[in-house]
Amino acid sequence: MTLTQRFARVTLEYLERCRSSALDSPGATPGWDPPEADLLDTDWALWGLVRYGRSAGADAGLVDLLDRAASGDTTVGYLDHDDVYEGFGDPPRMLLPQAVAEVSRALDTIGLDALLAELPAGTEEAATACGFDPGFDGDVRAYLVWHFEALREFYRVAAGRGECVVAWTD
Repeated sequence: MTLTQRFARVTLEYLERCRSSALDSPGATPGWDPPEADLLDTDWALWGLVRYGRSAGADAGLVDLLDRAASGDTTVGYLDHDDVYEGFGDPPRMLLPQAVAEVSRALDTIGLDALLAELPAGTEEAATACGFDPGFDGDVRAYLVWHFEALREFYRVAAGRGECVVAWTD
């Protein structure tokens, strides 16, 4: 089973409906089904970016920001259900709209060229530096940049709509 980092953009009202559903249903089913357009799967990329940032001595604030964007703030206990995620790792966590706006603004200030300046050019070395399998197939830098840009845009949209972001491992 391949693990990936997943995200959903949802409103506080949607989360309240999920909480109510979990409380009212016999199996504590939250009724979690955000629209496909409001879901993002970043594969292993963000974990690799965080790991590389830490090992390369990147600014701790930058690494903490990436980790917060990937991990969320508050555990959402009523989403700790098989219908939401497969139970690997921690239950889903969320950032409230104000936190989403803060993270979005901060993500907009990150220049990946500086962060990735010392990333090895070779695929195997770059993959190892990010904690990926040495059998990684493709351009590690492009993989990291593509997923980071997707996350940054995802947060921009959520911030613009005043939504929460829920993060989990699946």
